[in-house]
Amino acid sequence: MGTKGNINRQRIVEAADRLFYVRGYNQTSFSDISDATGLPRGNFYYYFKTKEDILDAVVESRVEGFSQMLESCMQVAADPYARLQAFVRMPLQSEQVLQYGCPIGTLSAELCKTQSQDTSRAHMTAVFDLLRHWCAAQFVALGVAGTRADQLAMDLIARMQGVVLLASIYNDREFLQRASTDIQAWLALVIKH
Repeated sequence: MGTKGNINRQRIVEAADRLFYVRGYNQTSFSDISDATGLPRGNFYYYFKTKEDILDAVVESRVEGFSQMLESCMQVAADPYARLQAFVRMPLQSEQVLQYGCPIGTLSAELCKTQSQDTSRAHMTAVFDLLRHWCAAQFVALGVAGTRADQLAMDLIARMQGVVLLASIYNDREFLQRASTDIQAWLALVIKH
């Protein structure tokens, strides 16, 4: 695929990513993506045969984006506790979280209701797996045993997802900030830092 092809493919993925986040996967059609990109719908089939192929590319893009966020957390400090604190502050840095919820949580919840194939399950867990393994590695670096580190990683992600969901439902930035502080306190308690 040439440079123009790569650019068009990226435009499709970026438009689909935005639309899947704002409208939802099931509410977004090829025509919606075509309108958002300005590319004729017929050209999409050169890059993506099905909507699920676009979903694969969107999930891959989100994994890459969250990998970059986690790398930013790694750059904050050498201390894994400070990295986890930076991770907890991530939702506070996005205005869209209040309006549309978590980009991975909302998509995963939607897919959970409509997708039944095992390959689709990978769409729901890809970013969560990335976050889970990264958080567990930070807990291990803090001296928490492997199984317990994974449990704490799941607990942390669950707490954050719940907070983002409720903050979005109520469009309440103050709650988001207060609950993030509460998660920081929980984090300090569970690792006794």
